[in-house]
Amino acid sequence: MVTNPRRERDRSQREQLIVTTAREIAEEEGWDAVTTRRLAAKIEYSQPVLYSHFSGKGAIMAAAALEGCTEMAADMRRGAGTAEGSRDALLRLAENYFDFADRKPALYDAIFTLASELSFASPDSPAPLKDAFGALLEVVGPVAGEYDPALYTETFWAALHGLVTLERSSRLPAAARAERIGMLVDRFAVGG
Repeated sequence: MVTNPRRERDRSQREQLIVTTAREIAEEEGWDAVTTRRLAAKIEYSQPVLYSHFSGKGAIMAAAALEGCTEMAADMRRGAGTAEGSRDALLRLAENYFDFADRKPALYDAIFTLASELSFASPDSPAPLKDAFGALLEVVGPVAGEYDPALYTETFWAALHGLVTLERSSRLPAAARAERIGMLVDRFAVGG
């Protein structure tokens, strides 16, 4: 007889397999290629099994976005944690943000550009979303000067996101990325 802990472990592993497979397909072909039918075939479970874990594609994308926020927060902290001074910390944070968007474009889209079932910027936002913002706030907040640290961080983040989005859509040439990041960091490092 299968015990409850084993059922829960099996269920958790199946759920992770669904999210991992969806992420792989999305990174190779984009989120439009991720369908419950295709996922079911690829992981060798029926569509009803997928629906027993997730209400649909949007819920799968939301689960992927939560994983992505956890990964992004770790990436941003890794760079900023070894920095020498606030300007260097901002620079490393910005570079790691861009690097994440470059390495995981579909995941970045699931987090920041596509419609989402997740609640952003609210008290009931999931912990991984709050943690990703926290990783930004840890570096940007201390240089906010006279400005509210959270608002200063949101503005820095919005600027980074804008640069990433414009570059990814070929509206800005990638060759000037380092210079753009440097200008942004120089402006924000001086604070209020």
